[in-house]
Amino acid sequence: MRPTVHDIAERAGVSLATVDRVLNDRPGVRGVTRAKVEAAIVDLGYVRDVAAANLAKSRVYPLVFILPEGDNPFMRGLEDEVRRAGAHSLVERTQLSVVTVPAFDGRALAREIDSAIERAVAGIAAVAVDAPEVLAAIGRAREAGIPFVTLVSDLANSGRDHFIGVDNIAAGRTAGSLMGRFLGQRPGPVAVLAGSMRVRDHGERLEGFVAAMSAMPVSRAILPVLEGQDDPELSFRLIAECLAEVRDLAGIYSLGAGNRGLVRALAAGTGRNLCVIAHEVTDETRAALEGGLVDAVLNQDAGHEVRSAIRVLRAKADGLPVIAAQERIRLEIFIKDNLPSEPGMDDTPGPAGN
Repeated sequence: MRPTVHDIAERAGVSLATVDRVLNDRPGVRGVTRAKVEAAIVDLGYVRDVAAANLAKSRVYPLVFILPEGDNPFMRGLEDEVRRAGAHSLVERTQLSVVTVPAFDGRALAREIDSAIERAVAGIAAVAVDAPEVLAAIGRAREAGIPFVTLVSDLANSGRDHFIGVDNIAAGRTAGSLMGRFLGQRPGPVAVLAGSMRVRDHGERLEGFVAAMSAMPVSRAILPVLEGQDDPELSFRLIAECLAEVRDLAGIYSLGAGNRGLVRALAAGTGRNLCVIAHEVTDETRAALEGGLVDAVLNQDAGHEVRSAIRVLRAKADGLPVIAAQERIRLEIFIKDNLPSEPGMDDTPGPAGN
């Protein structure tokens, strides 16, 4: 049975009013007594009803999400999820806002982080760019006591409070394992399409992919990374040129968001028998899976990530522990046969996962 404030009061030998003062960080409690109550809370494993406590304190949490702008369907999906959550946020005393910055622009991201610090927000969630100015800005957020979580792409050495996203090295390994198994004994090199190697998730996915491919029975070359900047036109040109120049190409791993251009190039290069693995279920990758242009798509649930970011930032703002199991973002593997009928997915286990 879940412990209650009555259990805390009994364990600590204090009144309910004293427990209430400690839980809501109100004055009027001696240090020794406060320590007894806090020890009872830990011993009993008590988890506060934060929403009710903050309703009593009339606290409002302004949280800001800083996302890349541009033609990236997954990022636009994240933005939609933030706005959807924002429509119901006042019930939980939360105010959500979204700011977009040019993709892969560390200086622009750092400026928005500083702007959020100046506004004294309760928490910041951002898709991180691996740049010195971003690391410094995250440090300034910590100095200001503002919780900071990285979304999708991590900066583990930045001092951020939490990372919300899939294990990107594991995602790359999964893609490499699938690629190797799908190709079997077929010879030929593999091309890799990325957005930019300035974001950590792309580098980690490549690292995992190369490791898994190197362990396969058939040794094959992995061509130099094509950086499409998540731009569909640039991605189209890069893949079209690769298809024209590498006649024995065996496969393509799209580890970023250039899938619109990728699919266009694949459709134009009819007759090529390629193994293609991409990330994120979008309108483009869904159609490509159904049409046989793409063999598998690795997916992460944008809605779960936004809800997780909100939960983590609120917990950090209240000094409460994060429930790691609840915030773990699954990597889902979809092929044509188990593709979900609806684009949206929730926090419950899907038809395939890792």
